[in-house]
Amino acid sequence: MRGDMDCFHEPFGEWWYRGDDAPWPRIQEDSPRKPGLTFEKTWEDLKKAARKGPVFSKDFPHYVEHAWSFEFLDYFKHSFLIRDPAKVITSMYKHWPDFEIKETAVLEQRQLFDRICDRDGSPPPLIDSDDLLEDPQGIIRSWCEAVDIPFISEALSWKPGDRSEVSWYDGGSWHGNLRNSDGLKPQPRKYISMSDAPDAVKEMYDIVVPHYQHMHQYRLLAR
Repeated sequence: MRGDMDCFHEPFGEWWYRGDDAPWPRIQEDSPRKPGLTFEKTWEDLKKAARKGPVFSKDFPHYVEHAWSFEFLDYFKHSFLIRDPAKVITSMYKHWPDFEIKETAVLEQRQLFDRICDRDGSPPPLIDSDDLLEDPQGIIRSWCEAVDIPFISEALSWKPGDRSEVSWYDGGSWHGNLRNSDGLKPQPRKYISMSDAPDAVKEMYDIVVPHYQHMHQYRLLAR
């Protein structure tokens, strides 16, 4: 909606789940595949787009953890978006009851966050999704200042429906709310209880929540 960037939605994720030599740990013989899609091709497509102008790409860190050299990481201006693990894990369990802890990406996110902190000597911009939903204008304004781009209030609104500029590579199974929305608007903060979750899911939560809490202390606040 900003109109000043070429945007990509989980380009490395499509390879991780569906491409050649896809490392998705739960992949099966009948899993959807996209022959010819490789990590190298995805990376070259991003670099090609970046040679033409500014690029914004959203991805999960575990999709590219094998490439975490500083040579690779230095191509990007990194920002982080974190979410309450109770919401992450219960959502994943709803969609994928057999999901693995790696698919939450919380551990890898903490590792990459610390790596960028060590490299730069200060934490990169980090948003907590609850803060974002509670005050979209304020948090987005703070983020724009942190990454040195103009804040465009109008970019927080859009017409509902499928959009050609959004890559629904799996058909959009996780994006029903986004498809039916018309913008980022303030929403009351919600809390999810883990009391009714299966024991295995509770164990995952106990493992990842300290890493979320570590990153949470560095989150951006509304100006």
